[in-house]
Amino acid sequence: MHYGSIKKCDIANGVGIRTVLFVSGCTHHCKGCFQPQTWNFRYGAEYTAETEREIVASLEPSYVDGLTLLGGEPMEPENQRALLPLVRRIRRELPQKTIWCYSGYTWEELTGESRARCEVTDELLSLLDVLVDGEFVEEKRNISLRFRGSENQRLIDVPKTLACGSVTEWEGK
Repeated sequence: MHYGSIKKCDIANGVGIRTVLFVSGCTHHCKGCFQPQTWNFRYGAEYTAETEREIVASLEPSYVDGLTLLGGEPMEPENQRALLPLVRRIRRELPQKTIWCYSGYTWEELTGESRARCEVTDELLSLLDVLVDGEFVEEKRNISLRFRGSENQRLIDVPKTLACGSVTEWEGK
């Protein structure tokens, strides 16, 4: 996997202060995408063990609330496989941190039959706190929305959704 950038102390992509990993590779190619350079799976730097250590270290201060996965598309199957060890490690070593993921795939696509599903999808989803789902739709762009860019996108409370079996929107602070 490659990544475009890592932003530390980000406040725009989830609640509180966050580390944000912008992965490379996306097959959605949304009209109006704010980072079309990340569509290329080889864009940026190669994700390595050192990259993982850097991300984990950036999450250690108590003032950092968690990690956000963005793209590109974190839920492309090849990216899911690369991200799963990182997410497992954060859950194990820093269980108080929240993990958010932005995906152009909908919850229904990720849990049903789609090109996004692979052997690690269910486990990766189970380790997330919030999934912001759905492609960016330029015609539904709304800058007043909290933590998302277009009105079709949802903020999904993943633990509640998995517990009750139907999509439950995040009501956070």
